[in-house]
Amino acid sequence: MIELAGFSSVLVQFATFAGIFALLALGLNLQWGMGGLFNIGIAGFFAVGAYASAILTGAANPSHLGGFAMPFILGALAAMSVSGLIALAIGLITLRLRADYLAIATIGIAEILRLFLKNEAWLTNGVRGIAGIAKPHAAFLGPGWATLVFFAIVLVSVLLVYLGLERARRSPWGRVLRAVRENEETAAASGKNTVRFRLEAFVLGSMIMGYGGALYAHFFGFISPEAFEPELTTFLVWIMLIAGGSGNNRGAILGAVAIWLVWSGTEVLTNRLPPELVTQAGAIRLLLIGALLQVILLLRPEGLLKERPPPAPLPPKGVPPAPLPPKGVPPKGVPPKGVPPRGEARPPRGPAPPPSSRA
Repeated sequence: MIELAGFSSVLVQFATFAGIFALLALGLNLQWGMGGLFNIGIAGFFAVGAYASAILTGAANPSHLGGFAMPFILGALAAMSVSGLIALAIGLITLRLRADYLAIATIGIAEILRLFLKNEAWLTNGVRGIAGIAKPHAAFLGPGWATLVFFAIVLVSVLLVYLGLERARRSPWGRVLRAVRENEETAAASGKNTVRFRLEAFVLGSMIMGYGGALYAHFFGFISPEAFEPELTTFLVWIMLIAGGSGNNRGAILGAVAIWLVWSGTEVLTNRLPPELVTQAGAIRLLLIGALLQVILLLRPEGLLKERPPPAPLPPKGVPPAPLPPKGVPPKGVPPKGVPPRGEARPPRGPAPPPSSRA
């Protein structure tokens, strides 16, 4: 019975972390899979969301800013708001850059944010981090039930974000965003404000990442700058999205669960190594994940679930579909057979003139 309870606890912990990384993958899929924005600054927005919620919901502590004791929902909203505002400021400066320069800018800004959180001890307690971040209603529910309730919160969050992104993908906004991704010049020539659409996708995706950071802080109970190294909170999320299928929201969730399963499984295996080899286990795990990514790119470059374009929009209710033309009559805009399109010269009528003879 005790072993069953321990297994259930491990399973809930695994599923909760997988759900948090699924939110990060969904936010990245909105930016890259739908908008073509090469964001390598995921760790920065993840960290900002975690610290914002921890500071606003935590008890008073003389070593860092806090003591507001706000409820979890306000902390989560603040995490999304702060991440969105930072993304707006970054996007206004960097989104006009090309994809490779945008990647360099975002990873640099994310590292600046991480170092700021590390060195401003009055705000974040520096390298010592913030401890004692409670789960919602943990004082009333107890540790076991609080963990289950938090898992339900994560599960509902993933479902709501997935449904919202699916609705956005099928909307005119999503179709314009994919058009910008495929050919920004053509979309701009059609009268679309491409910078505005890219900025909206960047801000919304970053807000989802900030919310994931708030969930991480309250579930783990402790955060420090070392928890937001780019190896785990940026590149692993990219691997999740590429493995699951870029441009597919279901693929983003599937890739997050699959890669987190491999990552957690390798941790279990490396912990069984001799003590003198455990220190090198992190490099071995990254090597295994990188090899797995190469295999996926070779066998299924589109990911486990490839992108599927949304169905064409239906006509409004009550409006009949356009009637088909009668048999033998070409559709509107198509010239009849033998008639050249508008703008092309018509062939001369009558017999062709005889060829001129030279003396």
